[in-house]
Amino acid sequence: MRIALLTLVMAAMAAAHPMGNFSVSHYARFDVRPGATEMTYALDLAEIPTFELTQAWKLDGRDPRAIEARAIENAPAWLAGLRVAADGRPVKLRFTRALAAVSEGAGAMPVLRVTIVATLAASNGRIQYDDTNYATRAGWKEIVVQGHAGVKVDSSTAPVEDRSRALTAYPTDAIAAPPQDLAATFHIDAPPTIVAAAPPPTPTPTPSTAPTFAEQQQAKAPGTVVRGDFLSRMLGGREITFPLLAAGLCVAFGLGAMHALSPGHGKTIVAAYLVGSRGTFKHALFLGGMVTFTHTVSVFLLGLGVLFFQKYVAPEKVIPALGAISGLSIVAIGAMLLVERTRRLAHEHAHAHGHHHHHHHGHNHHHHHGHSHSHVPEGPVTLASLIALGASGGLVPCPSALVLLLSAIALGRTGIGLMLLASFSAGLALVLMGIGVVVLYAKSLLPSRAPFASPALRYAPVFSAVVVMVLGLVMTGVSIGWIQPGRMIG
Repeated sequence: MRIALLTLVMAAMAAAHPMGNFSVSHYARFDVRPGATEMTYALDLAEIPTFELTQAWKLDGRDPRAIEARAIENAPAWLAGLRVAADGRPVKLRFTRALAAVSEGAGAMPVLRVTIVATLAASNGRIQYDDTNYATRAGWKEIVVQGHAGVKVDSSTAPVEDRSRALTAYPTDAIAAPPQDLAATFHIDAPPTIVAAAPPPTPTPTPSTAPTFAEQQQAKAPGTVVRGDFLSRMLGGREITFPLLAAGLCVAFGLGAMHALSPGHGKTIVAAYLVGSRGTFKHALFLGGMVTFTHTVSVFLLGLGVLFFQKYVAPEKVIPALGAISGLSIVAIGAMLLVERTRRLAHEHAHAHGHHHHHHHGHNHHHHHGHSHSHVPEGPVTLASLIALGASGGLVPCPSALVLLLSAIALGRTGIGLMLLASFSAGLALVLMGIGVVVLYAKSLLPSRAPFASPALRYAPVFSAVVVMVLGLVMTGVSIGWIQPGRMIG
């Protein structure tokens, strides 16, 4: 039953581009033949960069034909972003053909794939290649160089193997650590004949006129994404009835709950903090709610940034920056907790030896205060610490929620998108609050008088502070790229 439910929920989740919603993947292939060197260049833009492009072009995201036509018109501009030199002298790439295909990504948002074919007007010798398009964007960045029909290519920094098949079949074992090649050099021993200069033909969307390799690879473009989730179908439908909206809100609520159980999202931080503090159920609810509130606001603000400020601030740079700020803040909070709780533990240890009082009141009785304070030396819970930790834990926005919101905006259903986001956040909050309550309840059931319990409970606050610091360090490492979760998992 549990497996079936999990399968159902996962099937309803918003589909995602294999390289991430913010990614722009690059592919450049050089086929060196006698008399000519042909280059096939491909760009695979995920949901967010495609959305930004359609906004800049002032196009309707629901009209794939218009997007494809505009992409083909823009192909020479992308080609101009490629720098090629032969023995240090700039050479020209002659535009031949361009193909574009729009497919459906997460939240019914379009994803764009462009394939450009050009010829290399190189004379001889050492070829240098540099791709300046979307250079700072995350994604798969691959260069392939192959010699054909007796033409020898040596001293190449690029491989011969085509790992992604022109961005149509990303290797699953390499997605966590994709190639990042935007520049390459290679030497042609038998250079092709210089192609006579000719005016570039008018770009045409007719795929039948394109070279075979580009046509075959471009035809596989829709396979780069997973399509058909419930929420995207609902948002893209002609009419949203009340029962359909209610079902969508329930799905969004469930996705928010599942999202809270995925790695990160403050649940471990909430638990670690409450273990070592005098937290109450009210504190658990407040901390879970604070994480959710910050998480939701960050999604909303980043969505506004994508809509109005994408020319100035790239969202794929904002999220890692927020992650680093969040992680470092949690490290600082954990360090302060560690210092405070270590001092309190030392103070408790100083009193653990007890003191013996004799009170003579005419009758002889003795009060032995051999109190060791063996209860947990928990720290006080302050409003400032709850706000700081909750805000830090929820600062990084969820890309899936952002895609959902932008999808609704692109489809002209902003109000429904905000309702779905609110339901998503409610599911997230319920789970985080529940985790806090469960931690406090489990803590109250611990047998504090058991022989093994006293030392464990005594050092639990210190250990929880260390856990908070470690979690902050991991978040920081992941945000700046020092730690890759995909490699850690498998």
